[in-house]
Amino acid sequence: MYIPTKVFFTKGVGIHKDRLASFEVALRHAGIEKCNLVTVSSILPPNCKIVPKEEGEKLLKAGQITYCVMARMETNEPNRLISAAIGLGVPMDRENQYGYLSEHHSAGEKADKAGEYAEDLAATMLATTLGIEFDSSKAWEEREQIYKTSGHIFKTSNFVQSAEGNKDGFWTTVIASAVFLIE
Repeated sequence: MYIPTKVFFTKGVGIHKDRLASFEVALRHAGIEKCNLVTVSSILPPNCKIVPKEEGEKLLKAGQITYCVMARMETNEPNRLISAAIGLGVPMDRENQYGYLSEHHSAGEKADKAGEYAEDLAATMLATTLGIEFDSSKAWEEREQIYKTSGHIFKTSNFVQSAEGNKDGFWTTVIASAVFLIE
């Protein structure tokens, strides 16, 4: 059984004439290019410690199978705004309760909006698991206060990368990722 004990967040931008190479450059910018990445769904395990990117990168080995939640968006349309965001919802009882991660990919949406949307997704998924009552039609700011004052949600946040498509039509890729570490 493989349960991650640590997670770190990273992001990157890549520009290249080839689509795949643009993704590779974004991975390099994020510092995770040397790993064989396996994308997984959205659960933050209980007791999974959030560590700084620099600490997490030191624990990666070239070629290792590395699990991550990844948001990715790409374009070859000049000046097209793209964003990739990871949302985070951490429960108050981190030892016994799992949290949520969400991924959001968008075009034409500024970084702050994409990040807020991803954060809202993660917090809402966590709130429904914890039985927190809320009105889904309310604005994120109102629900955020309900979630945090419930005493069940410790932290919400987001990690986002945005960029404009290369003016010469080269592929532009943005990624945001929660990278799991299993020790």
